[in-house]
Amino acid sequence: MTSAPAAPPAVARLARGWHRAECWIAIVAFSLIAVLLMLDVLGREVLGPLLHGLGFQPGSTGIQGAQRAAVYALVVGSFCGVGIATATSAHLVPRVAFSWLPDRWDPVVSRVADAFTGCFLLGVAWYGLQFVLASKEIGMRAPVVGWEVWPFQLAIPAGFVSASLRYFLFATWPGLKPPPPEFQE
Repeated sequence: MTSAPAAPPAVARLARGWHRAECWIAIVAFSLIAVLLMLDVLGREVLGPLLHGLGFQPGSTGIQGAQRAAVYALVVGSFCGVGIATATSAHLVPRVAFSWLPDRWDPVVSRVADAFTGCFLLGVAWYGLQFVLASKEIGMRAPVVGWEVWPFQLAIPAGFVSASLRYFLFATWPGLKPPPPEFQE
């Protein structure tokens, strides 16, 4: 069997930058969740009782819509995680039929499996996009805050497209694929 071609340096840089961008988006999303929920709880549980104790009637002291906004940040962060898990080989891999074929076929089987997985994830992304388009078409809005939800839902197909494109990169240039962890749960 011939060895797979090495990835062009520009492709490797693109993959690293793409991974970094997804990590930063996830960090921002999860940080936003933490800040929103912490401020909401502090407002309701500390500031509210303190103002009441001082004789003020401040009304609601939590952040209106904080919990709903946190849910949408969770959607964005979680679906960035699909690409992040693929880029770092941190996703779960079922060990079914791993020893059915001779070891010498592993490089070819791995590339075919990566191409198949990429196609499968593109199909999942297509269905995710249909879900987003349906939400947009009916004008679905988030309760409490009144935001249209489809922009946040775009993270669903985007996460699957991201993972799919990575699998296509792995099938084309196996050297880009991270090694699996020492043990898989």
